[in-house]
Amino acid sequence: MTAAEIIKDLKARKFKPVYLLHGEESYYIDEVTDYIEDKLLNDAEKGFNQTVLYGKDTDMATVLGAAKRYPMMSEFQVVIVKEAQDLKWAKEEGNSKEAEFVLNYFEKPLPSTILVLAFKYANFDKRKKIYKAISKSGLIFQSDPVRDYKLVPWIEDFVKDKGYKIDPQASALMAEYLGTDLSKIANEIEKLMLNISKEVTINTDLVQKNIGISKEYNVFELQKALAIRDVLKCNRIITYFANNPKANPTVMVLANLAGYFTKILRYHYLQNKAEAASALGIPPFFVKDYEVAARNYNTGKVFQIIGLLREYDLKSKGLDSSGNVNDGELLKELIFKMIH
Repeated sequence: MTAAEIIKDLKARKFKPVYLLHGEESYYIDEVTDYIEDKLLNDAEKGFNQTVLYGKDTDMATVLGAAKRYPMMSEFQVVIVKEAQDLKWAKEEGNSKEAEFVLNYFEKPLPSTILVLAFKYANFDKRKKIYKAISKSGLIFQSDPVRDYKLVPWIEDFVKDKGYKIDPQASALMAEYLGTDLSKIANEIEKLMLNISKEVTINTDLVQKNIGISKEYNVFELQKALAIRDVLKCNRIITYFANNPKANPTVMVLANLAGYFTKILRYHYLQNKAEAASALGIPPFFVKDYEVAARNYNTGKVFQIIGLLREYDLKSKGLDSSGNVNDGELLKELIFKMIH
């Protein structure tokens, strides 16, 4: 089931006694958890029937002690464990009486309790007996990271669901600049929406103004300058990055460039260039940029550039670097080698 399908069932009052929400992408885990916390019980019921615990501050005995209570003046009670990955049982499972006690509950959970385990930033070990027990008695949802080529449609769908409209170029700019952290993307979009009406289409100007992306000096513009080997513009952008490191962290710049040149390499090997947009996961209006870049960088050069990006990624992290060279100097050196 998807997060949307789980929430749909919750709205229809179709509940499971245990929800194990796990995975590397925290956005959907938070979305389901927040809905359960905010919507399942009314304010009067929450006082007696809703318990919120945090994995690092509790233990499994406390969690199950809360889960085994019966609701007061309500059909059910809700027990939520946030940051459940910090619970000891989430990391190791033994053959002790305590482990047996925990397993027994998940094999036969109390029907009047809705127990939510928000296990974030990693996947739960599917080999554990607890996992298998929950899969039979409750519901398990795995939240996987969104691939970079799916970010643009994800942003467009998110904006549409909120009742707004967005230009393809604006969604592409967000995808390039904000990375794959869905929580961060959603937060930035929602902040932007506070400043505009639903009649206004979100364009690149609004994105740059409200999300703090420089109109001229961003990774998006750097890619375009590299595509046409515009040395002067590349140096201007890199200088801006060096003077504004918090807004343009080197690790993000290198990651974006690595993704960009990987797509250029894939473009070289496409048998049918007419299918480039779908094959590369890019909006159709960007295909011409990749055509230009492919003409300016043959396959051998692209392989060399990808190697350089890996090398300078290590240098930016303090590895394979001689002397005290700052990130700005590293980027300038890298761009020079990429273009020449």
